[in-house]
Amino acid sequence: MSAKVGFDDYVAAGAAVADLDRLPRIEMWPTLAPEALYGLAGRVVATIDPFTEADPVATLATFLVTVGNMLGPDVHAAAGEDPHPSRLYAALVGQSSKGRKGMSWRAVRRILAAVDESWAATRVMSGLSTGEGVIFHVRDAQKEQQPIKERGRVVGYETVIADAGVDDKRVCIEEPELAAALRRMERESNSLSAVLRQAWDDGALGTLTRNSPLRATGAHVSILAHITQQELVANLGATEQVNGFANRFLYFLVQRSKELADPERLPDHVLRPLVDELRDVVNWNRRVGAHVLRRDHAAAAAWTKIYGHLSAERAGLLGALTARAEAHVLRMSVLYAILDRAEAIQPPHLAAALAVWGYAETSTTLIFAGLSGHPIADIILRALRTKGEMTRTDIRDLFQRNQSDERIRAALLRLDAEGRIERGQRETGGRPAEVWRIKR
Repeated sequence: MSAKVGFDDYVAAGAAVADLDRLPRIEMWPTLAPEALYGLAGRVVATIDPFTEADPVATLATFLVTVGNMLGPDVHAAAGEDPHPSRLYAALVGQSSKGRKGMSWRAVRRILAAVDESWAATRVMSGLSTGEGVIFHVRDAQKEQQPIKERGRVVGYETVIADAGVDDKRVCIEEPELAAALRRMERESNSLSAVLRQAWDDGALGTLTRNSPLRATGAHVSILAHITQQELVANLGATEQVNGFANRFLYFLVQRSKELADPERLPDHVLRPLVDELRDVVNWNRRVGAHVLRRDHAAAAAWTKIYGHLSAERAGLLGALTARAEAHVLRMSVLYAILDRAEAIQPPHLAAALAVWGYAETSTTLIFAGLSGHPIADIILRALRTKGEMTRTDIRDLFQRNQSDERIRAALLRLDAEGRIERGQRETGGRPAEVWRIKR
C-alpha cells in the first residue's frame, strides 16, 4: 500500500475541513531582490509589466522556465558527473483567478513564438497525466526485427523503423491545474512522479512497465504550473515530499499586481527589441552547441562562500522542500549567463539566480509555515496550539475515531522527533494520564 497522505486525511473528521480552510493567511510577502531582474529577463519583465495585472514575479518565473526550455540542454553547467542545463520546474502559487497566474504567460509566449515559432506551436503542451504520456512526446525511435519471406518461407530478418520517434526533445509543459496532476500521482500504478523526477535529472526516461517499451534520451522537459496554497498543501502527499519530486520545483507566491480595467494589448513595436535580442541569444546558443559553462574567478569565489549555506541540511518539511537549493541556483545562473551570451558564469548571473532562489525559498517557507508535511500531524499540532494539551483519547476524538491508533501514534512520534511537541503526564488521582503538549 502507498504511504501517501493527502486531502482525504485532512477531511477525515468534520473539524479537519474547517482546519484546511483556515490555513494560515499569508500576511507577510516575499520581496524580489532587484538583482533578479538582471539583463534580458529584467527587460522582459519591465516591458510587459505596465500592460498586465500579472505579478512581475510570475512574469519573471514564466520567462525563465519557458526560455530555458526553448534554448535546450546543450549549454549547461556540471556538478561532478551531473549536467545542469537551464531546465526548471516552477509552480506559481496564488489565489484562483484573482492571482492572475495565467496572464503572465501570454505576452511571454508572443516573444518566444516570434523567435521560434515551431517550438511555440509544437513543443508547448499541457495536461500532465501519466509518465508514459510524457515519454511519448520525447520518445526515441524504435526499431524491430521483421522476417524476410520468400515464397512463404522465412529466409532472414531485417531491422525496420517501427516508430520514427521525436527529433525535437524539448517539451515545455504548461500545467494550469497542478493539483489534478498531484492527485493522479496518488494512484499506486501511476508513473508520473518517477518520470518527471528522471526528466529533471538527466532526460533519460523510461518505465519498468512490461507493456510500455517507450524510452527517451536527451529529453529536455520543463514545467510551468499553477496552483493555490490550499491545493498545494492538501495534495502534496508525504511520499512526494520524501522522494524528491516536490523539491525539484521552485515555488513562487504571486498575486495581482495592479488593477487594469481596460488593459491594452502589448504593441508589436514595444516587443520588437526584446524579440531581436532574444533571437541573437538563440543564434549564439546554437553556434556554441554542446558546451559546459564554468564560473569565472570572481563567481567561483562567491560560489565557494555561499555553497555551505545553500547545501546545509535543514530538518522537517521545509528542509525536504528546499533540499536542492544549490542545483536550482546553478541552473538559473546558467540561464542568466546564456541570456547574456557569456562564455562563463559571472557574478551578476550568480547574484540574479540567488535573488530568484531567495524569493522562492521565502515563498516556500510562507506557504508551508507551521506545517509538518503530514496532514494528520498538522491537525494535531493546530489542535494542541488551541487547547494547550491533549490526552490520547482527546486526539482520537479529534478525528471522530476515524483514524487508526497506528497512524495517530506515527504522527505524534513525527512531531516529537521534530521537537514540536512533548509527552507528559496528568495526575488523575489514579494512574497518571499520558498527555501531549506544545514543546516550550
